[in-house]
Amino acid sequence: MNIAEQIHLKLQLKESSEIEYKSAAGGFPKAEFWRSFSALANTNGGTIVLGVKEKNHKFTPDGLSKELVTKYRKQFWDDAHNKSCVNIPLLVESDIEEIKTDGGQYLLAFRIPRAQYNLRPIHLTLTPFGHTYKRRDEGDYLCTDDEIKQMYSDANNMRASADSRILRGYSVDDIDMLTLHQYRRAYDIKHENHPWTEVDDKQFLENIGAYRKDRATSTEGFTVAGMLMFGKSNSITDPECCQEFFPDYREHLIDDSRIRWTNRIYPDGTWEANLYQFFTRVLPLLQHALPVPFSLDNNQIRNNTTTAHVALREALANSIIHAAYTVRGNIVIDRYFDRIVLSNPGTMLVSMEEYYEGGHSVCRNPVIQKMFVFLGIGEKGGTGADVIAKGWKDNGWSIPTVEEKSNPDRIETCLKLGKNIKETTETPADTTEITTETPADTTETTTETPADTTETILEIISNNPKVTAKELASVCGITEDGVAYHIKKLKQRGRLIRIGGSRNGGEWKVVE
Repeated sequence: MNIAEQIHLKLQLKESSEIEYKSAAGGFPKAEFWRSFSALANTNGGTIVLGVKEKNHKFTPDGLSKELVTKYRKQFWDDAHNKSCVNIPLLVESDIEEIKTDGGQYLLAFRIPRAQYNLRPIHLTLTPFGHTYKRRDEGDYLCTDDEIKQMYSDANNMRASADSRILRGYSVDDIDMLTLHQYRRAYDIKHENHPWTEVDDKQFLENIGAYRKDRATSTEGFTVAGMLMFGKSNSITDPECCQEFFPDYREHLIDDSRIRWTNRIYPDGTWEANLYQFFTRVLPLLQHALPVPFSLDNNQIRNNTTTAHVALREALANSIIHAAYTVRGNIVIDRYFDRIVLSNPGTMLVSMEEYYEGGHSVCRNPVIQKMFVFLGIGEKGGTGADVIAKGWKDNGWSIPTVEEKSNPDRIETCLKLGKNIKETTETPADTTEITTETPADTTETTTETPADTTETILEIISNNPKVTAKELASVCGITEDGVAYHIKKLKQRGRLIRIGGSRNGGEWKVVE
């Protein structure tokens, strides 16, 4: 048994465990050790083993004596409690283990846990900037200032979340009232006869956390969460709020390298690009990828949905809820024939093990999360991973994967679809021409079939006969002119009739 196998066996390490070997023949490798300590603690943890030389992936013991290993253990604790060396010791005695090899030589192993988000950054010396490391591939790399600032923002989340911050100089003029009233209608349907359905807009915004008063300072105003959910595009991207905000949905449904995407929803100036609008526009397009029937209620939440539809809804909500909006980068949702990939800036606030175990609810944007939960969207008990996994397992698909990316920090969720998805959702060959339902100044194209859009419109109208053209356009991801085109076709086919006028409380009726 070679030395690496002995170490894994004696420490009972998993095959996937991150392990770093360091030679200590010439003394305690202080600089190298603490760089790796910081990097592992700020990433996913791992084990540092002193007393092993590594060359060309071959490991050779240094030949350390028991006395020398005991000396190194003492030096570690002396350094660990010295703030000029590291800000937090992090380890306890049981995290350090002496190993006697089969050849009678000694090693010293340190189990470095992933530091909890409220303890990060783990940095060297008294200054975090320029002295904080993260693990990337097999190396230790200095963190950027932005990465360190985000760690501090996450660490302060327990006291005051970033999305609860009161914005200076904002007023009701910065709120898109169409979005707010769409949300309120959805809330009213979900909470019939609730007292909040009767209050005015300002009081409602205060009730859900979009507007608040700081008791300590008596300052009051709109919160970051309120502006992200309901704000106007220019108000959101003001430096006072979230300057880098740019939610992006992209479809890749043609096997042609000359076409970057076949449909795209992004802040192009034709709509107020806030989170609620983005969610309601993107969700129906994502759910078109599923080869199973579905129906919409008045709230644009599925009635009698399959677990796959629920899983996709939760995955999209999770990406929005857990994104870091104060750093560079943006939410990117990519739909392919064989998979859906959701990516958002930030790091995991819990370990991968805790994420998959469930029950560990730590949210980067708890106010935004609450706004979704009010509509019955998003899991607040740390069970979102279970819901997403169940939806895919029920359809016999691969369990969705979650991966942390670095430089910049991102969380990527990949939901692979079944083998026959392309056949069941692909646009027929005779309907793949570019549509003209996008604004004239937009160059994006779409391959969504007219039949898909028509059926979506019929489903929405069936559940909400008083729905407006603007609301239909929002949900379907097309313009109001596009809605008018489909309405005209439906009326010509005898599938849709109008009862009453638009000014006197008229409504639509679907003819089966």
